[in-house]
Amino acid sequence: MTAVQRMPYEGMIAETVTYPGMDGDRVDAYLARPLGPGPFPGVIVIPEVFGLVTHIKEVTRRIAARGYAAIAPELYTRVGPPDPTDMTSVGPKMMALPDAQAVADLEGASAFLRDLPQSNGKAGVIGFCSGGRHALLFACRSTSIDAAVNCWGGRTVEGEVNELRPALPIDLVEHLCCPLLGIFGEEDTNPTVEHVERLRARLSEHRKEFEFKIYPNAGHAFFADYRPSYQQEAAVDAWTRVFDFFGKHLATHAG
Repeated sequence: MTAVQRMPYEGMIAETVTYPGMDGDRVDAYLARPLGPGPFPGVIVIPEVFGLVTHIKEVTRRIAARGYAAIAPELYTRVGPPDPTDMTSVGPKMMALPDAQAVADLEGASAFLRDLPQSNGKAGVIGFCSGGRHALLFACRSTSIDAAVNCWGGRTVEGEVNELRPALPIDLVEHLCCPLLGIFGEEDTNPTVEHVERLRARLSEHRKEFEFKIYPNAGHAFFADYRPSYQQEAAVDAWTRVFDFFGKHLATHAG
C-alpha cells in the first residue's frame, strides 16, 4: 500500500511584546514568528504614518508565514499613535518623531530579533510610507541589518531639515550598510518619479547595491488593501519581489 503523504505541520505565534529602545525606554511592538526551532531570519516591519494599525499586524503575520521572525515596533509608543480617522492629527505626530529616536528604537528591534533563540543571525527591514523613509534612514545610520526595503518613503529626497530631522536620507546613502529594494508608484506625489530617479542617481554614484521598481497606474500606499489606493496587480508583484529579495539576502546561506 502506498503511504499517504500528509501536509507538514505549520504553525505561528503572534503576540504583543516590549523591548528596550532609546535610553532604555520600553517600546511596544507586535511579534509574529513560525513555531519551531528555526533558525529563522528576522524582519523589522516599520508601520506607515498611522502607526501599528491592524493592517500592519496583518503584514507582519504574512511575513512570518513565509518563515521569518517579524517584529513591528510602535514608534509612537511614548506619545500614542495618531487617530487614523483624523488626518489633522497624523502629520504633526509624524513630524514630531525625532529621527535619532526612531533609529535607536529600530536598533533595539534588530537586537531583539537577533537575540531570539530561533534567529539565524540575519535581519532585514521593510517600511511603508513614513516607514519607508525610516527604513532607508535606518539602513544608512546602522550596520545591524542585512537588507532593506523602502516602500514609497516620502521626504527622502526633499523636505524640511531641522533639529528633529537633521538630514535628508538621500544625503546619507554613502553610508548605506546593505542591499536596498525600492518599490514605488508612478502616480505617487511623494515621492515622485523624479525623486526616485534622483535617489537612484545618488545610489549609483556611491556604487551601492540596489534595485528599484516603479509601478505604472499605482500611487501612494498601493500595498494597503484596506484603502482605496490599493492596486492588486502591483501589490501581488511587489510582494513577490520583496520575498525574493529577503530570500536572497537573509537566508542562512546568503553571503
